[in-house]
Amino acid sequence: MESASFPEDVLERKVCIVGSEPVENYTVYIIEVSDGEHRWTVKHRYSDFHDLHEKLTAEKKVDRRLLPPKKMLGKNSKSLVERRQKELELYLQTLLQQFPEATPSPLACFLHFHLYEINGITAALAEELFNKGEQLLQAGEVFSLYPLQLYSVSQQLRLAKPTCCSGDAKTDLGHILDFTCRLRYLKVSGTRGPVGSSNIQESSLPFDLSVFKSLLQIEISECSSLQIRGLSSLRSSLATLSIHHSMETMTSILVPESSEFSQWEAEGAESGCPITAVIPVWRNLTTLDMSHNGISTIDSSVKLIPKVEFLDLSHNKLSTVENLQHLYNLVHVDLSYNCLQVLEAAHTRLGNIKTLSLAGNQLQQLSGLTKLYSLVNLDLSHNQLDQLEEIRNIGSLPCLEKLNLSSNPMCIIPDYRTKVLAQFGDRASEVCLDGQVTTEKELDTVEVLKAIQKAKEVKDRMSSGDKKISEETRLSAAAPPHLSSSSSSSSPPSSSSCCSSAVAPPTVTSSPSSSSSSSSSSSSSSFSSCPAQQASCPSQEVTSREDSVPPRTLPPVDAAPPPTKL
Repeated sequence: MESASFPEDVLERKVCIVGSEPVENYTVYIIEVSDGEHRWTVKHRYSDFHDLHEKLTAEKKVDRRLLPPKKMLGKNSKSLVERRQKELELYLQTLLQQFPEATPSPLACFLHFHLYEINGITAALAEELFNKGEQLLQAGEVFSLYPLQLYSVSQQLRLAKPTCCSGDAKTDLGHILDFTCRLRYLKVSGTRGPVGSSNIQESSLPFDLSVFKSLLQIEISECSSLQIRGLSSLRSSLATLSIHHSMETMTSILVPESSEFSQWEAEGAESGCPITAVIPVWRNLTTLDMSHNGISTIDSSVKLIPKVEFLDLSHNKLSTVENLQHLYNLVHVDLSYNCLQVLEAAHTRLGNIKTLSLAGNQLQQLSGLTKLYSLVNLDLSHNQLDQLEEIRNIGSLPCLEKLNLSSNPMCIIPDYRTKVLAQFGDRASEVCLDGQVTTEKELDTVEVLKAIQKAKEVKDRMSSGDKKISEETRLSAAAPPHLSSSSSSSSPPSSSSCCSSAVAPPTVTSSPSSSSSSSSSSSSSSFSSCPAQQASCPSQEVTSREDSVPPRTLPPVDAAPPPTKL
């Protein structure tokens, strides 16, 4: 059956019986009802026709002879069924012609007008709210409506018709309007495919939510964002907005005016670019649940929800996290089951959140989570984490109490729990890992691992120090001799070089007396050329002088005096 949208005006209704089905010992007739482009089927046996006729004759004075008589003999024969089928079809067509505008309630119910036809749907809803609407409002319960019902109400308000067509005060449209003005909790649930036995596609039916003046919470599912109208009228009252299986962009819900104004800015924000519209913010919205949609980007529409504390964007198509820095009041964020592979500098976007769910993504690193100092609950299950070293990035978070790492590759590592808990140091006892409280045995093992780690660190430090000393020794021993002399000649003379030049042996050879004087003059000139070094090296100077004067040989005491020359 092909889908169709509701007609703008009430069109002619038609009814025909298109077939029959044998069921046990009786026959069921298949009735097709048409209202403009809409069609649906209804199945009734002959006794149902009889009950309908009894009600109509009592309430609407319908002619009793209008209904074909009941026959006992041969009632299931093919010829009788075919003849009765035509007679019953004529009976229904006569009733519709007799009541062209206000269809009697028994007939409307018989043809399922209360399920598929605008007037029948609103009449049934009005009667329901007339009977128990006040109790529902006082109880503060969530009231559920279908897009088809909301569409019917919107169409009834648009058409210039009396609020009560049937003459029954219980079916007056005013009961619906009074209820919607005071309702606080609403749920709108659409359907996939045609509704019931009809060709009506609810996803093609626009409906208006502006009739709800006091809503605090609304949940919408299985509805196209294009059919939702009047949602912006709830900006001043709504505190919780949940919408699922209904959209691909956040803007389509938070800024429906964007289809008319391409350049817009949030109320109170400063913009350096020319704008065509200033959009009011959602003043009281604190909870936004947009899970199970097709969202691929967190766009700038979040500027309109500055008071949101709980944000659920799970089960979408996000590959990056952007624009959340505009939400200063965020406390709980759910980004699970998206397409996130890397989350860098999360603190610049997520601020001081307490709960963060990143389950079901493709994360392999946790370096972007190191500065989420207010984080209390972190869910990293069902990711691609395979290195225990990554836990060090979150091991220093001072407030973390609950951590879920289940269904990650690292979970198959032996003693996985104790090795993870050891990354938290003295806070290991405060961390609940994978939903299990840390046991005393695990804490004892953690202490052993910590002691081993500290010993290893001390050993590594000592080893690195020994290596450094050994390297310096090797470098000094490997330096060539000419490298030090060339460096001393190129640099200003030092005390040691001066002293070494002072003790250099004389190069002139002569007689003892000339040798002695020559040596003395050489020594004197050598020392006089470096007076500063003489002051700095007195001991070496004395030694040098003693070495430069040759020793005198004394004659023996008992030796005879030399002969006197004449």
